[in-house]
Amino acid sequence: MVTSMTGFGQAERSIAGFRMQIDLKSVNHRYCEVAVRLPREFARYENTVKQAIQQRVKRGRVDAFVTVERDREAPLEVDIDWALAQSYRHAAEALREKLSLTGELTLREVLGLPGIVSFRDKPDLDEESLEYEIAACANAAVSELVSMREREGNFLLGDIHSRLEAIERFRQHAARLAPQIIQEYAVKLRSRIQDMLQQTELDETRLAMEVALFADRASIDEELIRLKSHAEQFRKLLSETEPVGRKLDFLVQEMNREVNTVGSKASHAGLAAVVVDMKAELEKIREQIQNIE
Repeated sequence: MVTSMTGFGQAERSIAGFRMQIDLKSVNHRYCEVAVRLPREFARYENTVKQAIQQRVKRGRVDAFVTVERDREAPLEVDIDWALAQSYRHAAEALREKLSLTGELTLREVLGLPGIVSFRDKPDLDEESLEYEIAACANAAVSELVSMREREGNFLLGDIHSRLEAIERFRQHAARLAPQIIQEYAVKLRSRIQDMLQQTELDETRLAMEVALFADRASIDEELIRLKSHAEQFRKLLSETEPVGRKLDFLVQEMNREVNTVGSKASHAGLAAVVVDMKAELEKIREQIQNIE
């Protein structure tokens, strides 16, 4: 299956009093590169998210953005700094004795002192369970990402097949032109020689030898056969289930090389136009496969 390297995936999940959201964005890249951005307190789970992505994405750069917000209804735990409270009490007693003050610290006043009371989220899950929930959220986001990449890949597949069909039509046209080029060369050569010799008799054997030499130099049969073989291999790769982007890129280079050779062998206006058309289609295919995994 042809898969694009461009896509987006998103998933949300409630985890231990938090609402987690993971956004994945993938673009073209020669290899598989994953960058994960997590809140500092969840940084230890970076590899968990990265592994979930790498299990299903073989090529492309994937940026993972993980945001975590506390659920307002989630319970909080209260921490009391007893040592600090004792220090405040001792300080108050010292001030009262030193300055001859009256009065006692009340509970309201103590609770209002900075640093005495602090609040923290009450964890509902242990470390192992929390990691499992984060992995589940990451897997859900990856599934959406892969689904989008597959849909884009199907579009690319249809476009590439249509261009391969166009190249095959141009190839067949070039094959029909090949013998005509030899015939036209023979006619032009005969005409030029006769104009030069005027009354002298034309050596048909020598003419035939010159035409044969030209036919051998200008023959494009081998190039057209290899071009057809490359196209068939290209179609076969498009049906593979494994990532084939790099192999397709190599085949396009080989096909382009054959087309260039065809253009350099025969200086014929009709064939030159066919070569230009084939190169244009190959360039469009090359651009498309840069986005294939």
